[in-house]
Amino acid sequence: MTAPVFVVEHFDPDSHRYVLDGPEGRHAVSVKRLQPGEEVVLTDGAGRYAVCEVIGSEGKDRLIVHVPGVSEEPAPSPRITVVQALPKGDRGELAVETMTEVGVDAIVPWQAARCITQWKGDRGLKALGKWRATAREAGKQSRRVRFPQVADAASTKQVAALLAKADFAGVLHSDFEHANRPLATAELPAEGEIVLVVGPEGGVARDELALFEEAGGKAYVLGPTVLRTSTAGTAAAALLLGRTGRWS
Repeated sequence: MTAPVFVVEHFDPDSHRYVLDGPEGRHAVSVKRLQPGEEVVLTDGAGRYAVCEVIGSEGKDRLIVHVPGVSEEPAPSPRITVVQALPKGDRGELAVETMTEVGVDAIVPWQAARCITQWKGDRGLKALGKWRATAREAGKQSRRVRFPQVADAASTKQVAALLAKADFAGVLHSDFEHANRPLATAELPAEGEIVLVVGPEGGVARDELALFEEAGGKAYVLGPTVLRTSTAGTAAAALLLGRTGRWS
C-alpha cells in the first residue's frame, strides 16, 4: 500500500519538521490513526511534494512529521484536457472523480446547448466548488501530487478557442451518421496539449460541432456503442494515456 497523501498550502524550505493540522491533520490523526515511523506524502497539489516520516501527534488534529526534502514532479506531456458538458445530478462529480483517478490534467465544465443542467448564479458557483473539491479528494485518494485544474465553466466559443490552440483537438460525437473516425487510431502528438470535448446526454448540437470543426476539432468515436457523458471522458482519457505512453 502506498503512503497516504495530504494537502498542504506551502513548504518551508528551511525546516525539516512540519505540523499537519486543520482538517488534514484531523484526518491523519483521528481517522487514519497514523503512528510514529509510518510514511506519508505531503503535496501542494501542483507537483511539489515531500515523502515524510511520522514523528508523533498532538491532540486529535496535529500530526508531526519529518521532512527530509521537497521534490517536484515534472508536468506530464502531452497534457490532457477534457471539456466536460454538464451532466445531470451528481454525475458531474462522478466524471471528475474518475477522470482524476485515471490521470487527466485539466477539466473544463461546458454549458452545452443540450445540457439539462444549468449553472447560474450561486447554484453554479456551488456546483463548481463541488467539482473542485471532488478533484482534490480524488487526487489524494489516487496518490497524485499534481491534481487536475478545474476551470470556470466555459461557453461554446471559449471551448472552440481551446480547440484552436491545441496540438490535438477532438470531439466525441455519438451521431454515427456524421463523418467521424475512431479515437483508437487517431494520430496523437508526443508532447503539447490534447483537448477532448465530451458532449451532453443529448449529444453535441450541429452548430456547436460546426464551430468546433472550424476551430480544428475533428469528430471521433470510442467504439460501436454510446457511453454516458459521465463515463465517456474517463474511457477516452484512459485510451489516450495508454496510446501516448503516459501509461507505460
